[in-house]
Amino acid sequence: MPHFYLTAHCRVDELLALRKQINEAAPRKVSVNDFVVKAAAQALIDVPEANAVWGGDHIRRFDTADIAVAVSTDGGLLTPVVRGIESLSLSALSETISEMAGRAREGRLKQHELEGGSFSISNLGMYGVDEFSAILNPPQSGILAVGAATQQPVVIDGGLGVGTVMTVTLSADHRVVDGALGARWLQAFKTRIEHPLTILI
Repeated sequence: MPHFYLTAHCRVDELLALRKQINEAAPRKVSVNDFVVKAAAQALIDVPEANAVWGGDHIRRFDTADIAVAVSTDGGLLTPVVRGIESLSLSALSETISEMAGRAREGRLKQHELEGGSFSISNLGMYGVDEFSAILNPPQSGILAVGAATQQPVVIDGGLGVGTVMTVTLSADHRVVDGALGARWLQAFKTRIEHPLTILI
């Protein structure tokens, strides 16, 4: 498929601080990846034209944010689809991802749980990978590759400081998502990530 890549650098200091507060009070710990998946789903709702797939001779659009989350298993990579993410709380999403990932590693996923959705998330940050480009998962039209959140020099109010930056790269099917639309989706995602309270609202 004709595809292209867009990359953004996201400041995640506020997200990490909010995650710490949540995990100090909540019975269930949430991960950075939980925030990423939720923000991606919200961006699909914010930019509904990007929530679509190529159907051969037509574009099929979706009303719900159904996202495949890449899980590494002994038998290779699996991508179970979490459905209706826009209606899940962050803690419910975290529990669902954890449960599906566990069943993926145990070989207990059902075929229908690996099908559908318009988008995927592949996160290699936990392996120390700073930045990468992910392969599209047909017929989905987008996949977000997520790197590690690392401390880097950043410009703050005209001065040099230290901030925590996470690099993400969107791979998109140009038949469904052109450059301008991909940029709009990536900006919506970045806005959510850099203003993490909007993820919880």
